[in-house]
Amino acid sequence: MNSAGLAPSDPTTPSERRAAEIAESYSHEPAPGLPTQPDRRAAASIDHPLPPVDAALAASTEPGPILASGATADVFALDDLHVLRRYRSGGDASSEVHLLRHVVAHGFPAPAVLQASGPDLVMERLHGPTLLQALGAGEVSLSDAAGIMHDLHTRLHAIPAPDGWGPNEREAWPQVSSGPVVVHLDLHPGNVFLTESHGPALVDWANARAGTAELDVSLTALIIAEVAVDAGGVYSQAARALLAAFLVATDIDPLVALAEAAELRALDPSLVPGERELVPAAAVLVGDLVDVTAHP
Repeated sequence: MNSAGLAPSDPTTPSERRAAEIAESYSHEPAPGLPTQPDRRAAASIDHPLPPVDAALAASTEPGPILASGATADVFALDDLHVLRRYRSGGDASSEVHLLRHVVAHGFPAPAVLQASGPDLVMERLHGPTLLQALGAGEVSLSDAAGIMHDLHTRLHAIPAPDGWGPNEREAWPQVSSGPVVVHLDLHPGNVFLTESHGPALVDWANARAGTAELDVSLTALIIAEVAVDAGGVYSQAARALLAAFLVATDIDPLVALAEAAELRALDPSLVPGERELVPAAAVLVGDLVDVTAHP
């Protein structure tokens, strides 16, 4: 990580390759101006409904150009207002849909789910750069980025878990303990969009579930720390600074669930080669920086 941000031109280390992947977004159009305050409305309120999408197009094998491709799903552009998120496993994504609609109904900034069938989710298309892209362009400071992530955590953890909700067992991580609030478990700069319509908005809800705020915050810290400990990476210095700023901003002690977060992260099937080996050192760094930020 270079001092300007998070976008090296030639990624070579595991964390750099990973960050280059998550820098890809649903929309590559930069927002005309970065928002300073989040829009507190739900992503698609009844006052501003999105128009219907062509059902035949959404169900086709080639629905449109691919905007992003992750470990388990691809995101296609259907038109300027809609995207299709399709899980390659063909499994049922109804649990994710239910949870995402729950947080949007509570006013949390996330893309609205308009249609859902099996592995296919037709969703609102968000326009604007990711927080990662804005950091790389020098348009957002590290301290402001830390504040945005803290605010999203705080707002999300104020939402109680829906009654009777549970992930599909085939897709569940059995080692994740349940909890009273909604948690994202993958909140990092590559999953935050800076939109004009909703302010900073959170995407990629595949890991979300009922859990504890401590685990969610610990995982964010650990993901950033993995970049910081990637020896020789040009991301390292800025990631360390971002991590320190996030630990100062948060009012939750990440050490409470750090061991659980490290276990979960080490078992994450989406990690690219070389990432898993960074987890132990990342956990040590989080612990060291918590002590430093608590005793400046």
